[in-house]
Amino acid sequence: MLAKRIIPCLDVKDGQTVKGVNFENLRYAGDPVQLAKKYSEQGADELVFLDITATNEKRKTTVDMVEKVASQVFIPFTVGGGIKTIEDMKILLKAGADKVAVNSAAVKNPQMVKEASQYFGSQCIVAAVDAKKINGEFYVHINAGKVNTGILLLDWVKELEKNGAGEILLTSMDADGTQNGFDTEMTKLVSDSVKIPVIASGGAGANPNHFIDVFKNAHADAALAASIFHYNTLPIAQLKKELKLNNIEVRI
Repeated sequence: MLAKRIIPCLDVKDGQTVKGVNFENLRYAGDPVQLAKKYSEQGADELVFLDITATNEKRKTTVDMVEKVASQVFIPFTVGGGIKTIEDMKILLKAGADKVAVNSAAVKNPQMVKEASQYFGSQCIVAAVDAKKINGEFYVHINAGKVNTGILLLDWVKELEKNGAGEILLTSMDADGTQNGFDTEMTKLVSDSVKIPVIASGGAGANPNHFIDVFKNAHADAALAASIFHYNTLPIAQLKKELKLNNIEVRI
């Protein structure tokens, strides 16, 4: 059985780590380079760095920040935000990223995922998907959650898998920042619909049961969190110990 992964997320705006609720009301959470170093040392399995305003500000991900973070971590490192072309991906991978996450650009140009996976290999391509429940259906949103594409979630993740995405980073906009637990309904729907790994994101609180639930009942392959790690309300080592006690395979 493959070990489940615990992944801290650095949402970065203006060079600082921030965290909000439901994609709104961002507040400062620390220096991204220092946080990255801490998580690498604390036993995180991977790290995700998202330049959350790059797309809406129509600019590329901050490369020098990626280089600084990469110099401090010795675990797989995924970077996203403002990536539009194969060339953008090349620059970030050269700067130290192990994988790139694409979201808005992939919706606007679905061939991008196919071209990128053929060029770099599927293992480098993370398809980030932000979804929200509206009138009983989950819809894909882009531009940091500001635009409802009208695309049904399951249709989109199946297309991403077909086009060669290596894994899905699935964020529940409804659960984001609430710390009330992951959206297990949405995560299970996606996990059971694709064969590639699914990273659950949005809603993790300082309660190990949130992670136990998303792994056991929603079949997630990894769980991503931000606030609980940034503010040290549930340290990574403590969380992994609880997961082990509940017969969930993790790397200690």
